Amino acid sequence: MDRLDAAALAEITRVTLGHYESEAQDFWRGTHDHDVSQNIDALLGAMIGSGPFRILDFGCGPGRDLRAFCQRGHEPIGLDGAAPFVRMAREYAGVEVWQQDFLSLRLPDEAFDGVFANASLFHVPRQELPRVLRELHATLRTGGVLFASNPRGQNEECWNGDRYGAYHDFESWSRLVQDAGFEGVDHYYRPAGLPRERQPWLASIWRRPQTSR
Repeated sequence: MDRLDAAALAEITRVTLGHYESEAQDFWRGTHDHDVSQNIDALLGAMIGSGPFRILDFGCGPGRDLRAFCQRGHEPIGLDGAAPFVRMAREYAGVEVWQQDFLSLRLPDEAFDGVFANASLFHVPRQELPRVLRELHATLRTGGVLFASNPRGQNEECWNGDRYGAYHDFESWSRLVQDAGFEGVDHYYRPAGLPRERQPWLASIWRRPQTSR
């Protein structure tokens, strides 16, 4: 695939965010009761210590998982690029939510114990992923944990309607995350208990090691 220039990246951001902004209420109705407790447990289970943990919900949407982290006694902050989601998440979860698109992040250094990227990082074009992953690495404290769940594929990237996505297999995804300085903790496929061909989601857990590269 040819390298995307600044105009193409801006268009990807504009159209993808436009989709979520126009479908915000339908998205909420369609996802608010999804059970992602397996993913939340995977992040929290990899944490060092007992908490409460400071967690960045990267691509928080309307705030479902922010509230879940609050209910478990943790201190989440949300981040999303879609303005309606930011408003909805602040109201629903009652926590701080930052409006930032994924290609123009402004994250504090070593501020979080965990990053929860549930169904969000696949919207980052592959050429930009090394930079974005390094930024997430930098915002984690030493020993901090990155959880990522993305629809898996054969390393293609394309438009799916008005949403842009990059779909990695585990080997390719692992190289990208490890090159950003993370160490692997675990991975699994979702939904649990189904044959692999019916498990479209790849979940993986990574740690910022004691000695960063």
